[in-house]
Parts: sequence; structure tokens; C-alpha cells
Amino acid sequence: MKRMFDFTVSLVLLVSFFPFFFIFALLVKLKLGSPIIFKQQRPGLYEKPFYLYKLRTMTDERDQKGQLMPDDKRLTTFGQFLRKYSIDEYPQLINVIKGDISLVGPRPLLMEYLPLYTQEQSKRHNVRPGITGWAQINGRNAINWEEKFSLDIWYINNRNFLLDLKILILTINKVIKKEGIKHASHVTMPLFKGGVERNAGKYD
Repeated sequence: MKRMFDFTVSLVLLVSFFPFFFIFALLVKLKLGSPIIFKQQRPGLYEKPFYLYKLRTMTDERDQKGQLMPDDKRLTTFGQFLRKYSIDEYPQLINVIKGDISLVGPRPLLMEYLPLYTQEQSKRHNVRPGITGWAQINGRNAINWEEKFSLDIWYINNRNFLLDLKILILTINKVIKKEGIKHASHVTMPLFKGGVERNAGKYD
């Protein structure tokens, strides 16, 4: 039932909001350049890799050594707007239709984090990752990694269809209120260093 619900809702949303997405895609092309879609490999169900799609929100600005500038230097005002209203997440509906992710589940993180998880934290890959989840409506990027993983594991142990509906409804409220977009020390989340939260870097 969950898979059927995911597929149907995602298809309806993809078709219904495509004209608006097309406009934002053109603006991304004009303001940030190509590629319009940011594609990055992430671990899915049982850690199987897949490519996650998002609208581009950063420039390719580099320093004198040719290295990418820090996130806060490359994230433009327009990119912040896309993130603030979760518009950059729209292409992930394609991931849902393909079966890579679900509408609700633990957020797919970086491939490089896989060896760093504790045994308990690695349970987040026992279900399909999601566009939104229990951690997203309970702090999103404003909470630390330990709290985020605890919320993910709670969801896995208590998941059901009604809980998914609750999370989707509360996600809409979070997006409207623009809550939890930034971490206190970073434009999104610090890098996960293993086990318990440590220092700064990049998340999502």
C-alpha cells in the first residue's frame, strides 16, 4: 500500500506542478548555470546506491587553487529561496516513482558515511529513504546527528501508514514556516564524523 501511495501521489504532484518547476528550472539556468539538476549518489534500501536528484542551488565558484569554495560562499540568495521552500526537492518525485526512495523515510545521506555508522545507526537503511521523515518534522537541520539518527530509528520501529500521513501533513506546515533549514554552525548540516556528532562540513 505504501508503494502504491508513493507512486500515485508523486505522479500527481509531478504532473500538477510541472509548469512551476519549468519556470524555476529556467531561473536556475539563468542564475546558477548548468547543470540544472544536481545529481549525487546516495545509499538507498539495504545501502544500494542510487542517484538522488535535486534542483541546483549553488554556483561552481572556486578558489585560486581550483577548489570549490565553501557552501556558504556558493549558496546564492536564489538558492536559499529554493531551499527555504523545499523547491529544490521537487525532482526527487522522480526518485520516488522509480522506487529509489519513498515520500516518507530517513533522509538519504552521503555514501562516505556508510563506514561511520554504529550498528544501531545503520538500521536506517532497512527501509527506503524518504523525501521527508520523522527527523525532518522534529528539527530537520537544526538538531545534531545523534538526535537525527535516534529519530530515524524511532520511525523505523514505529512506522505505519497513518504515521506517514501525519509526517506528510506536518512537513507542509514546516515548509510554510521555513523551520529547521539551517544548522547553527552551517548552511545545512555539519559533516558526520562517525558515531556521535562532531565537527563542521556538508550534509544535504
